[in-house]
Amino acid sequence: MGNHATGRHRWRLAVSFGLIASYFVVELAYGLLSGSLALLSDAGHMAADVVALGAALVATRVATRPDTTGRRTYGSYRAEVFASLLSVLLMVGVAIYVVTEAIGRIGASAQVAFGPMLVVGAIGLAVNLVALFLLRSGASESLNVKGAYLEVVADSAGSVGVIIAGWLVAATGQPLWDTVVALAIGAFVSVRAVALGREVFAVLGQHAPVGMDPATVADDLASVDGVKDVHDLHLWTLTSGMNVATAHLVTSDRADSHAVLDQARDLLRIRHGVAHATLQVEPADHTGCDRVGW
Repeated sequence: MGNHATGRHRWRLAVSFGLIASYFVVELAYGLLSGSLALLSDAGHMAADVVALGAALVATRVATRPDTTGRRTYGSYRAEVFASLLSVLLMVGVAIYVVTEAIGRIGASAQVAFGPMLVVGAIGLAVNLVALFLLRSGASESLNVKGAYLEVVADSAGSVGVIIAGWLVAATGQPLWDTVVALAIGAFVSVRAVALGREVFAVLGQHAPVGMDPATVADDLASVDGVKDVHDLHLWTLTSGMNVATAHLVTSDRADSHAVLDQARDLLRIRHGVAHATLQVEPADHTGCDRVGW
């Protein structure tokens, strides 16, 4: 459902990408011109989201692209994961820049033009609301669209922060509020970077998918009629929404290997959400497969 659903909503992703990418350029330019650290930090946040939306768009093409080399036996599904890793690195860079700039402004008399902050922040909020409207219907059907939708939700919060910073600077005449709000946005970006980074490294490290307990999966497979033992069970995520598994199933002498294979495959798909499983059915007197050198 994930790839097909994302394909149906590709135009929504494309329009949202165009809107947010265009606004990112505007926000970055006005952030540099106005001297607003809040605008710059939110622009960095926007840049990460542009990458995330771009990754969602690319994933719809790359995932269905045929392999002409014969060497990509799992296809190109990991493209989305590597794009997410780029988002993490970008967000970390933004957070470091914001903190460095904030420290440098301590005790300094920075001049911040609050007018552009208010105008650009309001435009950003409007752009994000349009993108939220476009992506909302597809978020319940596609994991790619859902990820993009959540990124835009976070963007909306950043735009609200910029508006608050501009209002506080205008009301108090204190540029310090720009730095305070920028640090808050930077902290928010850092938390998101850490959370996303953990997910990315869990996928690249081929950890068991979130919410899937290997011991429980092994017990469920062992409960299949005719299965005496389960070994060499491996569970991992190929890309978001695509969990895969491999396992060896030791069967009793009278077990129907075809029935065991079908039941085990259906169990993994229905009960544990495994999109693709490679299962080896072994007779009870077969030995050696449970001994590995790594």
